[in-house]
Amino acid sequence: EHHLQRAISAQQVYGEKRDNMVIPVPEAESNIAYYESIYPGEFKMPKQLIHIQPFSLDAEQPDYDLDSEDEIFVNKLKKRMDISPLQFEEMIDRLEKGSGQQPVSLQEAKLLLKEDDELIREVYEYWIKKRKNCRGPSLIPAVKQEKRDGSSTNDPYNRKNDEASYEKMLKLRRDLSRAVTILEMIKRREKSKRELLHLTLEIMEKR
Repeated sequence: EHHLQRAISAQQVYGEKRDNMVIPVPEAESNIAYYESIYPGEFKMPKQLIHIQPFSLDAEQPDYDLDSEDEIFVNKLKKRMDISPLQFEEMIDRLEKGSGQQPVSLQEAKLLLKEDDELIREVYEYWIKKRKNCRGPSLIPAVKQEKRDGSSTNDPYNRKNDEASYEKMLKLRRDLSRAVTILEMIKRREKSKRELLHLTLEIMEKR
């Protein structure tokens, strides 16, 4: 910036650019003698830049997620037994998926779980209490779906799509179609009346 100001001032005073008033420009040099040692030319483009190892069947994550209440219970249980949050989620997940409308018994839980009997008893009693306080059918939230064969009697989210409602829709469509036909015929009748009126008026004028 200093050299630029001197060059502009000299041009304004002398009216031309003097030889000693120049803006210095750094010279570019190229020295690639050490380039090959730093960047060897042995690189080959891989066939796949990003590789993701898919989860195996044994490494699938459970559908049940630990909540704050479960975290307090697991932290207390850790003081007496060896258990991790992921292990607790897997145990609750197997208990939930092994139960239907009625929860499994303690003996059945021991068959479902691979842990020690004492740990199973602690988690089972906690799970039973939490399941009783649960408002839904399961601790794992799920989206309600209809059966594909149409045999489901429970309509998900109050949407009915059974045979009776389908017949009502067909009847409503038939009634609306008849109403449209009647209105179309009324329109044609009124149009014919108007044409008859014009013809009658034309006949009277000619007479």
